[in-house]
Amino acid sequence: MTARKAAPKPKGKKALVIVESPAKCRTIEKILGKGYTVQASMGHIIDLPKSKMGVDPANGFKPQYIVLAAKRKRLGELKKLIKDKARLFLACDPDREGEAISWHLANELGKDREVFRVTFQEITPAAVRNAFDHPTEVDMDKVHAQQARRILDRLVGYSLSPLLWKTVAKGLSAGRVQSVALRIIVDQERLIRAFVPREYWTVDAVFSKQNPPQERFVAALDSVNGVKSEIAARDEAGRIAGGIRQQTFAVTSVRKQEKRRQP
Repeated sequence: MTARKAAPKPKGKKALVIVESPAKCRTIEKILGKGYTVQASMGHIIDLPKSKMGVDPANGFKPQYIVLAAKRKRLGELKKLIKDKARLFLACDPDREGEAISWHLANELGKDREVFRVTFQEITPAAVRNAFDHPTEVDMDKVHAQQARRILDRLVGYSLSPLLWKTVAKGLSAGRVQSVALRIIVDQERLIRAFVPREYWTVDAVFSKQNPPQERFVAALDSVNGVKSEIAARDEAGRIAGGIRQQTFAVTSVRKQEKRRQP
């Protein structure tokens, strides 16, 4: 992954700041003060079309982005607000989705003005001001990661979902995660059904120290004459148990071990 470069210091006075959620706007605008207008994108404004795959496998899996019908009005409002602004600050969430939203907004609104990416983990005066004092550029590594996930969703979902509609029920969807999980479950079920049960016996013995009497403990037979114990029949188990009863036993070593189990 390539290192992200620091953006040049912002110039000009008026700036438009775009976040994802409208709930953040008033607080951030109050922290930044005059010259900053804070607006929300309300999530993705540009995305793959819902009516078709939107990915061209024959052309390097190129995505076919469109302005979402429900967001055309919002994009128009943002374009009006940016007209008299010299700077555009993209303060979308600090994750892959936020980076992709910032990238799309930069392409739509960033022409002929300075564009900066700012991220912060908390909406406090110190965190917000520090982010705006040290703006960066859109991280294309994260954008590409989001694109890869989105394209994979389409390739899997739009190919398999119609099959589900025909064979199971209408309205079901197949995604990149649940489809693979289902395959794992099916493969495991096939192994279970193909399993051939076989008879298997174990031999356990109850021991206690003779002088003085101590608390009893159970020990399991591990090997016979140095060979791992695999008893396949009742008669064989009885024969081995009878031979064990004639023996004298001693504890040659004790090993204590701590194990952790994480379900």
